[in-house]
Amino acid sequence: MVTLTIDARSIRVHSGVTVAAAIAMAGNSVTRRSVSGAARAPLCGMGICQECRVTINGRPHQLSCQTLCADGMQVVTASEGVA
Repeated sequence: MVTLTIDARSIRVHSGVTVAAAIAMAGNSVTRRSVSGAARAPLCGMGICQECRVTINGRPHQLSCQTLCADGMQVVTASEGVA
């Protein structure tokens, strides 16, 4: 198990889980906002659509569907600001 923080909320997930899946498990379906402010969420699951972009450990525009969770990881989604 690994522990990470999503929008200031601690969550534990199994090793090998993607950040996008952990966000969904935490009950959040929105990962970012479009330029018009519309809520966006992961769509393709393979990094092509880039709708899953979040800020991970201070680095913006990371693809959450292609990133595995790591212990101590800090994730910020659109619910705290534009990712």
